[in-house]
Amino acid sequence: MSGLLKFITCGSVDDGKSTLIGHILYDAKLLYADQEKTLELESQAGSRGGKLDYALLLDGLLAEHEQGITIDVAYRYFTTNQRSFIVADTPGHEEYTRNMAVGASFAELAVILIDASKGVLVQTRRHARICHLMGIKHFIFAVNKMDIIDYDEAKFKKILQQINELVTQIGLNNITIIPLSATEGDNVTTKSTNMPWYSGQPLLSELENIKINETVSADFYMPVQRVCRPDRTFRGFQGQCESGELYDGDQVTILPSGETAAVRAIYSAGTLTDHAVAGQAVTIALSREIDISRGCIISKNLSASLTKLLTADILWMDDEPLRLDHEYIFQLGTSTALAVIKRINYQTDVNDGSRQSVSLLNKNELASCDILLSNKTVAALFTVYPVLGSFILVDRLSNMTAACGVIKDLQTADLSNYNFIYNDIKISADLFDEYYYNMRDMKLARTTKEHAVFTLDDKLPLKGKTYRYPSTVDIIALPEKAVIQVRRDKIKAILAIDHYSYDELYNIPLLDSRGFAINVHSQYDFKRFYSEYQINKKNADFWNKWIDCTKWRHILFNDNYWII
Repeated sequence: MSGLLKFITCGSVDDGKSTLIGHILYDAKLLYADQEKTLELESQAGSRGGKLDYALLLDGLLAEHEQGITIDVAYRYFTTNQRSFIVADTPGHEEYTRNMAVGASFAELAVILIDASKGVLVQTRRHARICHLMGIKHFIFAVNKMDIIDYDEAKFKKILQQINELVTQIGLNNITIIPLSATEGDNVTTKSTNMPWYSGQPLLSELENIKINETVSADFYMPVQRVCRPDRTFRGFQGQCESGELYDGDQVTILPSGETAAVRAIYSAGTLTDHAVAGQAVTIALSREIDISRGCIISKNLSASLTKLLTADILWMDDEPLRLDHEYIFQLGTSTALAVIKRINYQTDVNDGSRQSVSLLNKNELASCDILLSNKTVAALFTVYPVLGSFILVDRLSNMTAACGVIKDLQTADLSNYNFIYNDIKISADLFDEYYYNMRDMKLARTTKEHAVFTLDDKLPLKGKTYRYPSTVDIIALPEKAVIQVRRDKIKAILAIDHYSYDELYNIPLLDSRGFAINVHSQYDFKRFYSEYQINKKNADFWNKWIDCTKWRHILFNDNYWII
């Protein structure tokens, strides 16, 4: 008997996903007698003229019955003589794409349904890309409703061509394509006599026999979910082993601290054991006391990294558009950190896979983004360690899950994100960013320049597309309480603000670190300005009094501010 197979059914709305799984359960005699009777009675009032409506076995919500669509993810467990299965039947409607993504996150295989009378639709393409994003490697494209097109082989071949184009665009492997009819049962559990031209197996046989090639890693890691302290004599760390094996006595490394210890005991379901394997929930006790809490990782031979900046492919799931520099909660495994999305590298067109430059991301759109974290986090590429390479973003204000994503690249160097450094003074500044009025979403937008670090005697790029600063200027970095003195385009000094005096002799213009002019013309003015800043920096009246946003900066109109 083959091992457990976790799979998902997905595709566009009304492609027959629930009907297909319901028919498998019915034909394979996997229902209790009362379930069969209920199905027969409810089908009398259904939309199939009294014929069995197999979708009713999956759609459990009243709204699903009323609308005839799937809204929530329905999980079903069933077993045949050859294999055990867990299937997630997911909604096809675009409004519930986030529910579909949740179902895809657990699956090893995707059954993507296509209505034979409609062909490959936008939502079909979106679901295929989401499944690929979630790391699913095995795909079955089920061309459903073949009875509607009279089992026409020529029409099936046209859809076959569309599927092959989609497969090539995304880069999918391990593909099977099956023509079937979920309502009539053709090629569902048994071979269809209506399609003699199809030589492959029916869907259920394909699911029973498919081999999911899982590479077993020697790298052990377990994200700590909770600390177990039943009494003063025992302190254990609980979680699920995600990879590899761990034995009593092994040396482990605790991340992110890097401290090491030996395994003193391993408990599984409350029973002492000598080893743990991937998939087990265990309690691990160590040989010495180490500061470990939820979010830490117990590891052996792990190649993960500490990072604050990463590039990820994301699916935006919130009704509210993505906002650059807005704070989100970044949740990876059991760890959390504050995060801001610094840049949308590109949006992926779900139709043809092309990359488009955008400044805005709306619900159900896919994109590559650069994400900056508030503190260093243990992370890895999704292709190497899936649990340490996949995450969600939660809006801090609404508590809505805003996005899910996978890590494609991460930066492990010193990511202090400073632009000016001298001795112990480090300053982050935005004065070289460009400002545009983006015609696509009718909003003011900012594009960040490539990260650069300046110090004494460096020449500054004081002229850009949307800014033109004086060659001699003093830049007041208020958050860092420091000043950058620029003379003839070069940095003359970087000093603490307490050691700074305004140059009244030459009346040197002042900027803040965003490039906005400061209306100060004497040392007396500067003292008043800085004193009021310390008291009223969150008051708009203060900024309106002292700051001029347009003296050295201006705004350009652009169709899309990444295309410059």
